[in-house]
Amino acid sequence: MNHDPVSIDNAICGPLLGGSHEPTFAGAPSFMRRRFTKDLSEADVVVWGVPFDCATSNRPGARFGPAAIRRASAMFDGDPQYPSRRDPFAALAVIDAGDCFFEYERLAQAPALIEAQAAQIVAAGRHLVTLGGDHFITLPLLRAHAAVHGPLALVQFDAHQDTWDDDGTKMSHGSFVTRAVAEGLVDVARSIQIGVRTVAPHDYGIEILDMDACCALEPAGVAARIKARTGPGPAYLTFDVDVLDPAFAPGTGTPVAGGLSSAQALSILWRLGEIDFRGMDVVETCPPYDSSDATAIAASAVVQRYLQMLAARAPLRRG
Repeated sequence: MNHDPVSIDNAICGPLLGGSHEPTFAGAPSFMRRRFTKDLSEADVVVWGVPFDCATSNRPGARFGPAAIRRASAMFDGDPQYPSRRDPFAALAVIDAGDCFFEYERLAQAPALIEAQAAQIVAAGRHLVTLGGDHFITLPLLRAHAAVHGPLALVQFDAHQDTWDDDGTKMSHGSFVTRAVAEGLVDVARSIQIGVRTVAPHDYGIEILDMDACCALEPAGVAARIKARTGPGPAYLTFDVDVLDPAFAPGTGTPVAGGLSSAQALSILWRLGEIDFRGMDVVETCPPYDSSDATAIAASAVVQRYLQMLAARAPLRRG
């Protein structure tokens, strides 16, 4: 296929719709070569990054996660996507809005800044997909989404429950669920955690599918349990890459042996297209511990599959 050499950087000057065909090893690394822009007017979906890891309890480095995920995602564009076998960008106008801005010297301001910038996108009626960052960022993201959609069913893929005690003064990736429940951001009766293999002090009535249950049910059974739990109301997906076994995702802040394989996780996700997700994030990719990019590749595949799910229920915007 011939291309105008002036427009080889699809992220900068290519068309909004349709996949790109530039070399996977070159060009500006936006997520799947989507256009870099802050203009929301033509977008259906906005991908952005929150490069924050100041709430992590173990390995730091997730602030580099958004850049690594974008870099890994380049290989996915230009071909029909698996498993839908279609170009999701024929149905969805997806942009990359860059990263959330906050000053590292003023960390106390970061939660409000993440929430405010996310709220601008969500209130504009755009579907927000967030690349993290440690798992604390899900709290301000939930605040922004719940302000528009009301309490959401939380579908959380994670090795940890993240329900440690929090009196409202902590900034921790291990207690964001505690805060979200206390603030009424999630509907606990419709929420579920998948892949858990650690112990925390509370469950708040959230259903837990631990790894023993995931192994017994297999992907189709896990997906059926998730759909039965969430029901028809609005939901939010948060995917912590440490739900994956360290063999598949070594580059993460708090790795725990015995997790899902990449194939199992992606198979479960693909079966969740009926759920009314209003937004999602993928968090805890930590490139300093990810020498082969395996974790970044897995994280980008999660978002790629999620975009295919959205596209499957969207009308075609171009032939």
